[in-house]
Amino acid sequence: MNSDLDLSALFASPVFTAAGRVITLGECVAAAVAALGLILLLWLVLAWRAGKRRAANEAAALERAREAEARMSELVATQNELTGRLAAMNENLAQRQSDLARSVSERLEAMTGRIGQSITDTTRNTQESLARLQERLAVIDTAQTNITALTGQVVELQAILANKQTRGAFGEARMQAILQDGLPQGAYAFQATLSNGSRPDAIIHMPNDTPPLVIDAKFPLESWNAIRDAETTERAKIAGQAFRRDVEAHIKAIAEKYFIKGETQDTAFLFVPSESIFADIHEKHETLVQRAHRARIVIVSPSLLMLSIQVIQSVLKDHRMREQAHLIQGEVARLVEDVGRLDERVRKLAGHFGQAQKDVDDILISSGKVAKRSTRIVDLEFEEARPLEGDKRRGLKVVE
Repeated sequence: MNSDLDLSALFASPVFTAAGRVITLGECVAAAVAALGLILLLWLVLAWRAGKRRAANEAAALERAREAEARMSELVATQNELTGRLAAMNENLAQRQSDLARSVSERLEAMTGRIGQSITDTTRNTQESLARLQERLAVIDTAQTNITALTGQVVELQAILANKQTRGAFGEARMQAILQDGLPQGAYAFQATLSNGSRPDAIIHMPNDTPPLVIDAKFPLESWNAIRDAETTERAKIAGQAFRRDVEAHIKAIAEKYFIKGETQDTAFLFVPSESIFADIHEKHETLVQRAHRARIVIVSPSLLMLSIQVIQSVLKDHRMREQAHLIQGEVARLVEDVGRLDERVRKLAGHFGQAQKDVDDILISSGKVAKRSTRIVDLEFEEARPLEGDKRRGLKVVE
């Protein structure tokens, strides 16, 4: 009895308080028993579901096994079909390989023939090219010899141009060659002496008794060569100043020595024997060109001198034609007289031809009548006609 009371008291003893309510041990044990029952129930439900799922999985596995077996059968059939196709393809490939080997062999034989022919042609072309190359090398050797000789001549020319006197002679000789090629003999003179004792390098005689044109060929090239040979900008500047002074002094000397009123033209030519020097002067020394222009001195290069000579030659030719104008007029007058006599004689000849044509027409008329009468006589066509003098006794009928 005391045991039961102790258990009752034990179950009734409080354990904890929740939300203001005292929870006893009995309540806790009842809650634990209920929780265990609920857990057991859940375990049974889960076990039943697992068994059901296992049965479904076994059925699905069995179905998959049947499907796999069917697929395996299909794969075996497909493999057999593929084996047959592979055998056919192997046979086809063997046939094609044989055809390909035969075609490759034929093409190799043809290619071997073409390569042999090509090698032969290439060999022949190479030999011909080598022969032409040898000919060209011979030409090059000849050209090299000429270049060597030309180099020696250039060296000699440099030696000539290095000397002031020989350089002046070179420019003067070039100017003389241009005048001799462009003007007739007597239209120019070299080293002619003027009234003041000066001797210009050349003068060109102008038409209509006008004073001659003076040409000077002593251009100061030393300063220009100094500009070209200058190694620094400062030296080039000093050489340029010296060049301008020398050219200005030379222009002044030409104006003082060669401008003589009534004896020479009031314009003179300063000949520069190089186109490059002429271009350099006009490009870099415009003040010299302007100073020469104000002094009535024209700086000319070889090509510009040739052009001036052609113009002067045209003027001289026009002057000679004017001098011969009266002779030309006389010849034209005599030509007109000859044309008049020719016209008169042609008219007489035309009259003779007209008379001859009239006589020919009369002869043709008579020959036509004779032909007609001959035809009628052959055809025995006689008609009553006026008798002719010779036919009255015979009683012939004459047809006109």
